[in-house]
Amino acid sequence: MVSNEQRRRQLAREKYLRQQQRRQAARSKTRRRNVVIASVLAVVLAAGGAVAAAGALSGDGKDKKKDDAAASTSPSASPTSKAPDPCAKGAKAAEGKKPKKLSWKKEPAVAIDESASYTMKLETTCGDIPIDLKAAKAPHTVNSFEFLAGKGYFDHTKCHRLTAQGIYVLQCGDPQGTGQGGPGYTLPDENLKDPSLKGNVYPAGTVAMANQYDAQAKQGRNTGGSQFFLVYQDSQLPPDYTPFGTVGKDGMKTLKKIANAGAAPADQMGNTAPNATVLINKATVTKS
Repeated sequence: MVSNEQRRRQLAREKYLRQQQRRQAARSKTRRRNVVIASVLAVVLAAGGAVAAAGALSGDGKDKKKDDAAASTSPSASPTSKAPDPCAKGAKAAEGKKPKKLSWKKEPAVAIDESASYTMKLETTCGDIPIDLKAAKAPHTVNSFEFLAGKGYFDHTKCHRLTAQGIYVLQCGDPQGTGQGGPGYTLPDENLKDPSLKGNVYPAGTVAMANQYDAQAKQGRNTGGSQFFLVYQDSQLPPDYTPFGTVGKDGMKTLKKIANAGAAPADQMGNTAPNATVLINKATVTKS
């Protein structure tokens, strides 16, 4: 006959085993999640297959190696259900307008005043998105955006990717609209130790650069181009993507409207386009 003490010990062992099993399951789940994040963040363009199929970037294509390096990507996600396009009216007004075909061989010299405040306004088919830029912390990035915006590089370009699972971002900045476009030059990583990136979380409102960094291979640093993403909900991401701006309150309303419309199924390039037709009619950078 089993004594009360023996029964108590048996129950304690069983409880301990259940706890260990739950912990092991949690660790396995975390590892799987990290692998998924790493895989979606890994840059498939570096392999060359997708780039070769799509051809060189805008321009004469003579500097294809640099063009390929400037093309950048960030996470894709499972599509969400189809929803009405909240930006249809604005999209109709923008019909027929095409982005310019522009490319440069090297990064423009830093000419901004790093001690000044800069604001970027994205006038989109879904509403305006004002962004406070971090000139002092990311001078190369902010300088590049002032340069590109001044050249009309972003005008009439579409935001080609919306992720709605795991991470929550809207990605823009590619005149090709494929996730493979860039300005022909690359930018250094900056501000990766920004205090806002606590616990490997990019908080809602963060604007950061897409790039080609592969965390698993630890390759692809300093490969930002023109593509950037706007975080509309706190997103678990390693601090590998230059945070260079913050979306204001009114801009967050526009982002939420876009996000609430969901995303389309992935296309051949792996992009999950927003159901909302998000076009940047004009981008301006202003010093204040």
